[in-house]
Amino acid sequence: MAASKNKTFTAGCALLLATTFGGAPCIQAKPTVSGDLRFNQLGFSPLSEKIAVLVTQDSPEVSPKFAVRAVETGEAMLTGQLKPGHEKTLSGKSTLVADFSGLTTPGHYYLEITGTEAADVLRSTPFDVDQEIYQDLAAASIKAFYYQRASTELKEVHAGPWHRAAGHPDDKVLIHASAADDTRPENTLVSAPKGWYDAGDYNKYVVNSGITMGTLMSVYERYPAYFLTQSLNIPESENTLPDILDEVRYNLDWLAAMQDPSDGGVYHKLTTAGFEGMVAAHHATQPRYMVQKTTAATLDFAAVMAQAARVYAPYGEKESKRYLQAALAAWQWAEKHPAVTYRQDELNRQFDPDVTTGAYNDEQLDDERLWAAAELFLATDDANYWKVIRSAPSEYELPTWASVRWLGYYSLLAHKEKLPQDSGPWRSALEKNLTVAARQLRSAGERSAYRVPMVSDPDLFVWGSNAVAANQGILFLEAFRITGDSGFLRSAEATRDYLLGRNATGFSYITGFGHKTPQQPHHRLAAANPDMPPLPGFLVGGPNPSQQDGCEYTSKVADESYTDHVCSYASNEIAINWNAPLAYLVNGLNAIERQHSDGCPHHAQSGDAGKHNQHKSHQKEHHHE
Repeated sequence: MAASKNKTFTAGCALLLATTFGGAPCIQAKPTVSGDLRFNQLGFSPLSEKIAVLVTQDSPEVSPKFAVRAVETGEAMLTGQLKPGHEKTLSGKSTLVADFSGLTTPGHYYLEITGTEAADVLRSTPFDVDQEIYQDLAAASIKAFYYQRASTELKEVHAGPWHRAAGHPDDKVLIHASAADDTRPENTLVSAPKGWYDAGDYNKYVVNSGITMGTLMSVYERYPAYFLTQSLNIPESENTLPDILDEVRYNLDWLAAMQDPSDGGVYHKLTTAGFEGMVAAHHATQPRYMVQKTTAATLDFAAVMAQAARVYAPYGEKESKRYLQAALAAWQWAEKHPAVTYRQDELNRQFDPDVTTGAYNDEQLDDERLWAAAELFLATDDANYWKVIRSAPSEYELPTWASVRWLGYYSLLAHKEKLPQDSGPWRSALEKNLTVAARQLRSAGERSAYRVPMVSDPDLFVWGSNAVAANQGILFLEAFRITGDSGFLRSAEATRDYLLGRNATGFSYITGFGHKTPQQPHHRLAAANPDMPPLPGFLVGGPNPSQQDGCEYTSKVADESYTDHVCSYASNEIAINWNAPLAYLVNGLNAIERQHSDGCPHHAQSGDAGKHNQHKSHQKEHHHE
C-alpha cells in the first residue's frame, strides 16, 4: 500500500512555516479537520483532474478560498476560490467545489479552506500526488479474488496476516434432487473444488461468476502489456501466465466442473441448503449441493468458456480447445432447453432439502444468449452465431449479473477486425448507442453536486450501487477507447474518485484504501478474524435506500443510505461481481495514465496477448441472511 494511506495529519500550526490567506499568522486560527470535505482519499496522479467538494447547509454569499499546502513545510503550492455546485445534493444540501487540477508536482499535501461559517480554517486529511498512487489499489482489487479462494490454504507468504486454513474441499458435493437425472441420481457425489466464494457467504454461483470472469478477462484483453508488469504475490506468480489470468483460471477450473459431462448443461450453483453462520471457512462444514441446471447458468458458462478459449490460446492450445469444446456443448444444451429458469420457491415445494441461499433467478434470457453468441462467434467465425447477434437489440444497457448483453457487445467492438466485412453500419450504430449513453451520463455528472455521474439519479442506488458506479466507469473507458475523447477519461476518473470518498457519506468504499473505510463488512472471512483489519481491496455494496437487512441506518436518502456494520448485507457486503468492475476501472485507468506519463498515445487499445507470452518480470435481491 502507498505509504500515505493510513497517515493522519496531526501537526499543529506551530509546525507550519507558512501563513494563511492574506498573510495572517496561522496561530490565529486553529484548523479543523473537516468531515464535510469529500475527495479521493487515496490521492491523485499528476495529470488527473483533482476535485474536492465541501458540503454545506447553504451557499455562502462570498465563496471561501482554498490552498493546497505541502505537509512538511505548509507552503501553499496552489490557491484558488471554491465555486458553488450546480445542483443540490439528494438530501438538499449545497456544495462548494475546489478544483486544484493545476497541481501536477508529486508530493504529500493537504487542502486548507478559509472563510467558511463552520470554522476559520478547515483542513483535509493528507493526500498524495504520485504517478504510482493507484498501483497498490489496482493490484489489491484483483488480489481480493485470491482471498476468496475456496478449497485451498492461504499461506502467510501470499496472504500475509490474512492467512488461513483451507475451507470447503468440495470434492464430495451432493447432487440435489432438483438436479438429479438418470446419469446422476439424487445424492450422487461429484467433485467441484476451487473457485471463489461468491460474496460474504461461502457458496459458488455460476451466474454471478459469469459476469465476474467476463469482466476480468475483458480488462486483460484491453491492456495485456500492462498486466505483464503486475505481480499479485499469489502461488502462481512465477509461471508464464499474467497473474490476473492465473487468478481467473482458478475459478475456471471450478466452473468446468459445474458442467454435466453427459449433456453439456450447467448446474446453477454449488451451495449449502442455507447460509452458514459467521464462522471461519474451515469451520463451515454443512453438506453442499449442486442444484438444478438452468439456461442462464449454461449460457453464461458458454460465454465465459468461449472467451477463455480466445484469451488463453497464446498460453496453451490444448487448454484453449478444451474451453471451446465446453462452450459448444453448453450452447447446444441451451438451444435444446431455451427457457429453464431457476425458481427457488417452486423447487423448494417439490424437493428436499429446501435451498434458501442466493437465487440469481433470471427470467429474461435473450441477453445471455447474445453474450454467448458473441463470444462463440469470435471463437469460431460461425455465421449462425452472427445471425443471433444481428437479431438482438442494440440499445445501451449497463451490465449487471442479470443483464449481460453488453458484455458481448464490448467484446465484439474490441475485436472489430473479426467482424464480417459488411458489418460497418451495424458496428457504427452500436458505437453510437454506447457513446450517446456515455455522453448523457457524463453531462449529468458534470451538473451533479459532487461532480460525479453516480449521484445524478437516486434510482441508481440499488443493492450493489457501487458496482453500478464501477460499471459506469467501464462505460466511460469504452467510450474513450472508441472516440479518444479525453472527457470520457475524466468521467472515469471522477467515478474512481466517487468510490474513494467523493460522495455523500464521506467513505472510501474500498477496504484498506483511504482514511475512512469500511471496518465491519458483511464478509464471513473478515468476521471470522475480528482482531484483524478487513481484508484489503474489496468494494462494499454501497448506499441502498431499500435497507432490506433491517439494520440501523442514519439516513434514508438514496446516496446516504449506508451503514458500516457487519449485519448490513444490503449496503456493506462484498461480492465478486462488484469487485470485477472495480478491478476493470482502476486497472484500466492505471494502464492509460501510465501510457500517458510515458509519452505513449493516449488511447486504450486492445492488444494481441500472443505477443506478450513471456515470463512475468448485483442487485442480489434474494440474499436475505
